[in-house]
Amino acid sequence: MNIVLVEPEIPNNTGNISRTCAVTGSSLHLVRPLGFSTDDKHLKRAGLDYWQYLDLHYYDSFDEVLQTYPNGRFFFATTKAKRFYTDISFQKDDFLVFGKETAGLPKAILEAYPEQIIRIPMGKDIRSLNLANSVAIILYEALRQQGWPNLV
Repeated sequence: MNIVLVEPEIPNNTGNISRTCAVTGSSLHLVRPLGFSTDDKHLKRAGLDYWQYLDLHYYDSFDEVLQTYPNGRFFFATTKAKRFYTDISFQKDDFLVFGKETAGLPKAILEAYPEQIIRIPMGKDIRSLNLANSVAIILYEALRQQGWPNLV
């Protein structure tokens, strides 16, 4: 699986997500600008002893991700979707795309892929879940559907 973070802002979230990617064998794709340095002590503390196991990629724009993986299947997590993540039949090389903590994914991306936006059910009066939690919830459902590939 592939996790894409578009302009993440909080180092602890990205550190936790990097740890989740490392333990699941998922690739992490970071789209700049980042709201922190990848040398940030908070980022490394959150996933410190897992960095060597992480398949990490950097991009200067989301378009660069699309150009690098022109045949990729992309799903975009947002609170604005009607479709639940559990409605998707995930495949092993899918890309799960998440936006920055304060604003989510850019409107242009959501409008370009209306059939591929998904959400996690939650109370109507609550803004959203933590980014690292959201990644874990959707990623683990995708892996469960595939029979936990490469996991014991």
